[in-house]
Amino acid sequence: MPSQQVLDEKSNEVEAIKEILKGYKSVGIASLQKVRASQLQELKKSMAGKVYLRVLKNTLIRLAIDEMNQAELKKLEKYLEGSNVFLFTDLNPFKLALLLERGKVKTTAKANDIAAMDVVIPASNTGQPPGPVISQLNAVGLPTKIENGSVWVSKDTLVVRKGEVINERLASVLSKLGIKAVELGISMRAVFDNGMMITGDQLKVDVAATKRNVESSNREAFALALSIGYASKDTIKPLLQQAYQKAIALSIGAAIPTKETIADLIRKANSEMNSLSGAVDKAKLKAA
Repeated sequence: MPSQQVLDEKSNEVEAIKEILKGYKSVGIASLQKVRASQLQELKKSMAGKVYLRVLKNTLIRLAIDEMNQAELKKLEKYLEGSNVFLFTDLNPFKLALLLERGKVKTTAKANDIAAMDVVIPASNTGQPPGPVISQLNAVGLPTKIENGSVWVSKDTLVVRKGEVINERLASVLSKLGIKAVELGISMRAVFDNGMMITGDQLKVDVAATKRNVESSNREAFALALSIGYASKDTIKPLLQQAYQKAIALSIGAAIPTKETIADLIRKANSEMNSLSGAVDKAKLKAA
C-alpha cells in the first residue's frame, strides 16, 4: 500500500490541479508522443506569460475533475489517454493551436516516423560517389545514373506520401540526401474552452485560404452594397460619386445648363452644329 507521505503528495497535487483548472478559461491537451524534452522546454520558454504548460498524470487530472464535480469538465476525460502535456491559457483556442503549429520544426526521419508532407526527391546530383548508395537509392524506387563521378537521381520521384510511415530503408536514404520529412512539435488533441470541447481537427485552420475567403466576401459585399445603394462609411463616397456622375449625365441629356454642365453642353451643341453643317454642305453638293 502507498505510504501516507505518497498519499499526501498526491492529494496536494490534486488540489493544485483544481486551482489551475479554476484559474484559466481554456485547457488544451496535446500528445507527448515523439516530442523531445529539449523541444518542450523551448516551448515553455516561448509561451511564458501566455500559456502554462504542465505534464500531468491522467489519473490526477481525473481525480481533480471528480472532486470539482462539474459536469462540463468531464468532457476532458475522453482525451485522458497516453502521455499528455496540458496547456492552460486564456488565449483563443484557435490562436493557441496556431502558435503550436508555427512552433513545429522539420527534422530528418527515423524508422516508423510519419511523413509530414509528400516527399518528392528531385532529379539532382546526390553528391555521393558510385558504390553501395546506388542499390540503396534503387531500393526505395529512385532511378539513378552516374555522371561526372557522382550518382544522380535521374528524375523527380515521389517516395512517400503525407501521413504514411517511413520505413528504415527510406529513412536512411532521406538522411543521406539531407531531406527533412518529419515535423517535430506539439499538436493539439483537443481544447476545453468555456464549456465547449473543440477537437484537434476542428482547430486546424488554413489561414491563407480563410484570408482569401474573407477578402472575396468583402469585395462581393461591397459590390452588392453599391448596386442596391446601401449607404455605409465604406460605400458613401463611391455612392455619391455615382450619383454625381448620373446627375451630370441626366442634365446634359436634358440640356439643363448649370455651372457643372454648361461647358459640356456648349461642346455638345458645337459638335451637333458641325455635324449639321456638314450634312447641309453635302446636300448642296448633291443638288448642284
